[in-house]
Amino acid sequence: MIREDLRNIAIIAHVDHGKTTLVDQMLKQGGTFRDNQVVEERVMDSGALERERGITILAKNTSIHYNGVKINIVDTPGHADFSGEVERVLKMVSGVLILVDAAEGPMPQTRFVTQKALEMGHKLIIVVNKVDRADARIKEVIDEVLELLMDLNASDDQLESPFVFCSGRAGTASLDPDIAGTDLTPLFETVLNHFPPIEADEKGGLQILVSSIDYNDYVGRIGIGRIERGIAVPNSDVTVCNFNHANVKTRGKLVNLYEIEGLNRVPCERAQAGDIVCFSGLENINIGDTVCVSDCVEPVPFVKISDPTVEMIFSVNDSPFAGKEGKFVTTRHLRERLYRELLKDVSLRVEDTDSADSFRVSGRGEMHLSILIETMRREGYEFQVSSPKVLYKEIDGTLYEPVERLIVDVPEDGTGSVFQSMGERKGELLHMSAIGSRMRLEFLVPARGLFGYKSQFLTDTKGEGVMSSVFFEYQPHKGEISRRESGSLVAFETGEAVTYGLFNAQGRGVLFIGAGTPVYEGMVVGYSPKEGDINVNVCKTKHLTNTRSSSSDDALRLITPKKMSLEEALEFIADDELLEITPLNVRVRKRILDGELRAKARAKAKI
Repeated sequence: MIREDLRNIAIIAHVDHGKTTLVDQMLKQGGTFRDNQVVEERVMDSGALERERGITILAKNTSIHYNGVKINIVDTPGHADFSGEVERVLKMVSGVLILVDAAEGPMPQTRFVTQKALEMGHKLIIVVNKVDRADARIKEVIDEVLELLMDLNASDDQLESPFVFCSGRAGTASLDPDIAGTDLTPLFETVLNHFPPIEADEKGGLQILVSSIDYNDYVGRIGIGRIERGIAVPNSDVTVCNFNHANVKTRGKLVNLYEIEGLNRVPCERAQAGDIVCFSGLENINIGDTVCVSDCVEPVPFVKISDPTVEMIFSVNDSPFAGKEGKFVTTRHLRERLYRELLKDVSLRVEDTDSADSFRVSGRGEMHLSILIETMRREGYEFQVSSPKVLYKEIDGTLYEPVERLIVDVPEDGTGSVFQSMGERKGELLHMSAIGSRMRLEFLVPARGLFGYKSQFLTDTKGEGVMSSVFFEYQPHKGEISRRESGSLVAFETGEAVTYGLFNAQGRGVLFIGAGTPVYEGMVVGYSPKEGDINVNVCKTKHLTNTRSSSSDDALRLITPKKMSLEEALEFIADDELLEITPLNVRVRKRILDGELRAKARAKAKI
């Protein structure tokens, strides 16, 4: 059966190229909202963290109707750290809109997601977005996209993919780069004409491949996926199986069935092959499972998700301030929360360690793990994490490490400092080109060389540089890379920081705390520009005497402390330090809090 009334598409692109903004306009012009309805910008970014940071973290489904055809749309993340979200949803769709910024052109994540789409044989439509930018260079970007497709061994059919020129913010599209559009009709028409109707087998036994998981307090776990074959109806008996675990089969009931209409899930009494549906009633459903009728159990193969490249140790908080601010503080709480995250994040790994209080958590990058940490602390969890480390592989007796493809856009006078930093971090220059008054540099650099580089990069380029990276491949170990040249200012005793003590300490470096902040022995209260740690007593008060000096009444002036964000703190911590995470604070501390024991351990390590 050919379903002319349905198209399933995904929108994929590099971060900040305008996917979610374009989806906003597609929903508006597709009649999803009333004419007088007030709609927030980037309506698909529904999470609090997504709205705060202006990024998409989770892939989300929506749909529009155009000329009697239902178009299911999946909006995907653009950050490389969340590329596992992109990989899993590509199984749900049969066509892909590849979005490219009219000024920036193809970027690292564009290459990654395009490669995945090509490997799965999807048809493509190239959408050049932001054509109304003053610095748009549309013709050069078209050439760059075609070069990228040839570089990724696209088929002849994929190389003939149509180009649509859009302004997501204005809601316009055109098939000619020199003619401004008036609405998104050319984009909708291209979707209907270029993406073929869905071939559906309604007579076979039911198969639903689960590509996403949601949770609701009332109905429990909700599976989201495309019906590969057959017809789904509520309250039907089914069997859940998995292609990679053929012997594991569980029986259950498909209780509720929903279709996606705009931003809502609407209960339905019947859904057929090709439809993307949501369903509840199956308690232990996971991403990658196949829901089948019980008399025809045939699991559908699921895409292999790329392996993580970075790991951190999550452990129970054991600082002197443990348990004062968090709601969930025990090993059981931490373990349950981490393993629960595995159910919806396919690119995350969690393993037990030799210690009952610690867990090894692996992800795609620092941001991937930092979003998990930030989400957990907002939920009331209290724990501590180690500095991030890359995951090595041993191949034929040789140690291999993950290497990233890094692209930086910097002003011309900022290239020297970037070259110097890349030299120190074992970076290898691949390509260098001028784009207007700026330079675009492309490097291959070890993933561990990028730890802590972002803040230095912004300093080196006076805040004008733009950098982005994506995993490239594993290569032989590149040798030692110095991670941090600064030392830490470590609190000498437990107490409350006072102005007099802070005034004396600020001459040694930059402070993280202000007066009145509770501190404990071994807590890092700042950093020194010199290597090596310095113990400082920020709780020291001025001795009172019965004599007065000319300066005794002068006010002590403190420099404004540096307040580090979670990402900055993760980049900062050294191997002998931990990050204490609570709902109210993020504190850097030494692994060994006692100063004498720390000095002995350091001396022992040098022997």
